Amino acid sequence: MKKFLIPIMVSAIALLLVLATGAANQGPRFGLPLQCPLGQNCFVLLYSDRDPSPNEVDFGCGRMTYDGHTGTDFAIPDERVMAQGVPAIAAADGKVLRVRDGVEDRQSTGLGDPNVKGKECGNGVVIDHGQGWQTQYCHLRQNSVVVKSGDRVKTGTKLGLVGQSGLATFPHVHFEPRFEGKPVDPFLGVNPPSGCKVSGKSMWQSNLAYVPTGIVNAGFVDREPKIKEAEKGSIANAKLSSDSAALIFWVRSYGVLKGDRQSLKIIAPDRSIFASDDRTLEKPNRILFTYAGKRNRAKLLSGKWRGEYKLTRDGKLLIDTSREVEVR
Repeated sequence: MKKFLIPIMVSAIALLLVLATGAANQGPRFGLPLQCPLGQNCFVLLYSDRDPSPNEVDFGCGRMTYDGHTGTDFAIPDERVMAQGVPAIAAADGKVLRVRDGVEDRQSTGLGDPNVKGKECGNGVVIDHGQGWQTQYCHLRQNSVVVKSGDRVKTGTKLGLVGQSGLATFPHVHFEPRFEGKPVDPFLGVNPPSGCKVSGKSMWQSNLAYVPTGIVNAGFVDREPKIKEAEKGSIANAKLSSDSAALIFWVRSYGVLKGDRQSLKIIAPDRSIFASDDRTLEKPNRILFTYAGKRNRAKLLSGKWRGEYKLTRDGKLLIDTSREVEVR
């Protein structure tokens, strides 16, 4: 029996090495890269591109990505929320490898923007998690990075604040895991087949639902709103009086498709319909800015006014949200 001892021991060691390699390949389990419950002032706006061709598709077969996008973009509604400060945090334990700070927060013109050439990530942090795994956090707010190279961090350690530096057209943190230098989609894990609705293993600590369509923000204003105002957040908390020249309910939604049906309503304190707009959308939009309302011919009723927005697709209700404003 002794002559079989060494082969058996070698086989056992080989098996342990295979298991260890498999565990390394599976990687760490990630928490969220920002301190904000999803659906409450933050949301996933863009996913990794799963199409190797010049076309693009996200892992759920939606269009919330762009060609060559290699991370997950966790967005916040506007620059007002950015100014308030939303912490970007470590998604797993590790050691900080590199940081960059000092890049200005500004709305980029998009791919090819010459102003951010060589610093597309903007202000960022790279963390090493061992066994070939790293994570990168991009577009942090200028002068907000609070870690330095060599620091040890735990899951949830504050790295900086969510910003709009580098190649960023909206405030967000771009989160990108890498294994042996190659980007990994955390919704699918290592080496899944290309394309969408393929088999894979989520790397998130808790289940993150795929939400390709949702609400960015909404509110009331007393004049015709501009999209730039909504992006800055300057009309997020507009105040209205009975003498306001107009009453407008505006909405920013994401992931809408051609053929979606949207409905906006403004309901007066006496439950009458002040204004409404129902239409079928004629084209898709990653972010849609829309509104309904009218100028006032008389004083507005005092009390709570309510705006309602619904979006349906193929008879299924995808967005059902409302906002209220007090008119005095």
